[in-house]
Amino acid sequence: MNARRIILLAVLFGLTVARGYGAPPAKVALKGGRIIPVVGQEISNGTLLMEQGKITAVGADVEIPYDAMVVDVAGKVLFPGMIEPHSSSGMDRPNENLPVAPYLDVYDAIDPSSPYFEDALRDGVLAIHVIQGNNCVIGGLSRLLHPIGLTPDEMTIRPSIALKLSASPKSGFDRMTQMATLREAFLDLEDYLQRLAEQRYEAKLKEEGGARGKGPEAKGEGRGAGGEAQQIDVPPEEAAKRGRELVRDEHLDDKHRNLVKLKDGRLDAWIYCDAATDVGPAVQTAKENGFLKRTVLVLGTEAYRAVEELKQAGRPVVLSAELVHQERDPITGELRETFVPKVIHEAGLAFALQPNLNASLAEQYLTYQAARCVRHGIPREAALRAITLNPARMLGVEDRLGSLEVGKAGYVLVLSGDPLDFNSWVEKAYIDGILAYDRAKDVRLKELLGLEEKLAKKKEEPKKPDAEQKKEAEEKDKKKPDAEQKKQEEEKDKKKPDAEQKKEAEEKDKKKPDAEQKKQEENR
Repeated sequence: MNARRIILLAVLFGLTVARGYGAPPAKVALKGGRIIPVVGQEISNGTLLMEQGKITAVGADVEIPYDAMVVDVAGKVLFPGMIEPHSSSGMDRPNENLPVAPYLDVYDAIDPSSPYFEDALRDGVLAIHVIQGNNCVIGGLSRLLHPIGLTPDEMTIRPSIALKLSASPKSGFDRMTQMATLREAFLDLEDYLQRLAEQRYEAKLKEEGGARGKGPEAKGEGRGAGGEAQQIDVPPEEAAKRGRELVRDEHLDDKHRNLVKLKDGRLDAWIYCDAATDVGPAVQTAKENGFLKRTVLVLGTEAYRAVEELKQAGRPVVLSAELVHQERDPITGELRETFVPKVIHEAGLAFALQPNLNASLAEQYLTYQAARCVRHGIPREAALRAITLNPARMLGVEDRLGSLEVGKAGYVLVLSGDPLDFNSWVEKAYIDGILAYDRAKDVRLKELLGLEEKLAKKKEEPKKPDAEQKKEAEEKDKKKPDAEQKKQEEEKDKKKPDAEQKKEAEEKDKKKPDAEQKKQEENR
């Protein structure tokens, strides 16, 4: 199986494995290209230096070490590796049937050989936040990956980032059932923690009583100074309060462990809100349980209507891949369109864009989604941040990814042109300073482009005029052998009716020469 995956990922795809198969080059210098760092000013003709997988210099006058591998990128554009902020692709299944399953981890469902990862790398997406789908109440743990590697461990950038929650009804649920199930999960958690805390406090008293026991009469645990058992001398609420500080992760069961981490601030919450009516309950749930400051809201196209509630919450949002919301006026019947990112940007909220992987057009590319934002009046800098730095901050990796700055990891794209130009493509991609993709060695792409060229040439072949085609057909007929012509005549004769054949025979008899007729008469 490992050999098959090696062939599939490294040979067939023409890719280079980026982690686990050798250390990065000591020093790599990308020289002579236009640098778009996302943070700070662009550099028209600069150099980016990476050492041991990290960016160590960016600028116009970078001193290149004598032992660095220099890559000429003149006429190209250097850009940070893009980040897909929310994806349930690349797994064997995006959702589970259980509505509440916080003990799950996408790690167990990731398929490194999925073509989705190959396409992401080719498109310049160098970091993918893989998270459970929206059809849940409380889902499992998410994970940030780069799109290359033979195992989930090799692909992992950051594990255990967030739990997936949904304020929108899952399949088979209505909104009342959805919110009731969500509240019940946290109420059950509080009840579980209270009981566990009381147990831990009681266990502590027993340990202290056993330690104070004296003499051979002391039976150890649960005995006081005279060997008597230590009883809880405070109400249950106070015992639970004192025991809460004694609870450790190893005391928690699998069902509740991740929810406890969520409430303690060790995990983030990504809450899906398909409609505007889902935003309020989602914010309220996060506020009541103490994790609003670590919440990212994943919005449906129509959820922008709750923009005032979103502004009050002040949390970053991930927008739907469908950037335009359409609705018909109930009175006039007029179709109205709203470009959602512009509403969110004008509200002062940080947002991240998603590609539409189900689209057959350009919406499947993050760069095109960003270009649409610019076309609708959003500043270029904000659009570029929406596919790089903003998702990096949401995922807690802004110190490593999202921009081309000294000290960050070497996740760098070499583009043929401006990232917002639809005619640009990815020439090379570096992950941790290692060349992970080279368009010149992309076997699958060469095959696809070769088929397209053949089809294009076939379409370009000029059609011959009708007169010329008719002439060629006549010449072909002339070249037919006599035997074939004779055979055709015989077949025609067979197809004639009997009366016609008899008539022809009589005409032939009349045409016989007189000598032959005379001879026939003498013979008679």
